Amino acid sequence: MAKKAIHYWLMKSEPDVFGIDHLKAMPNRTEHWDGVRNYQARNMLRDEIKKGDQVLFYHSNCDEPGIVGIMEVVREGYPDHTAFDPNSKYYDPKSDPDAPRWYMVDVRYKRHLKRNVSLRELKGLADPQLADLPLLRKGDRLSIMPLSKQHWKRILELEKRG
Repeated sequence: MAKKAIHYWLMKSEPDVFGIDHLKAMPNRTEHWDGVRNYQARNMLRDEIKKGDQVLFYHSNCDEPGIVGIMEVVREGYPDHTAFDPNSKYYDPKSDPDAPRWYMVDVRYKRHLKRNVSLRELKGLADPQLADLPLLRKGDRLSIMPLSKQHWKRILELEKRG
């Protein structure tokens, strides 16, 4: 039987809403990645992100946005229950449990990066290995982005730079 290919992703969250330290503090260091309300990102959660995939945790909308850690997908896409809860900030009255509109995955904390690999640093590198990194494209504001294995390896090399 062929070994399943691992895919790589970047997921953004605001550190004061749900940061990497929140994930690390969760039981089993695991939590669902909910509240995604963009159809393109939803399709990735529902159809493409698989158990075992590796994820860079990105802190957004903060003093120094950047990549701060690594997670692993431990449960593939399933309906985002927060869409059905009128008391949730992610409630969507048009989403129906019988025909869910929104999906989520479960992720597990693996580790913090040794340092924040900041967006400013990434933009300033003009690194050919990162030229097509979705995070660096103008207008690309998705909270979930696919990465190539080359992107993944290069970012982890940058982590070691001080």
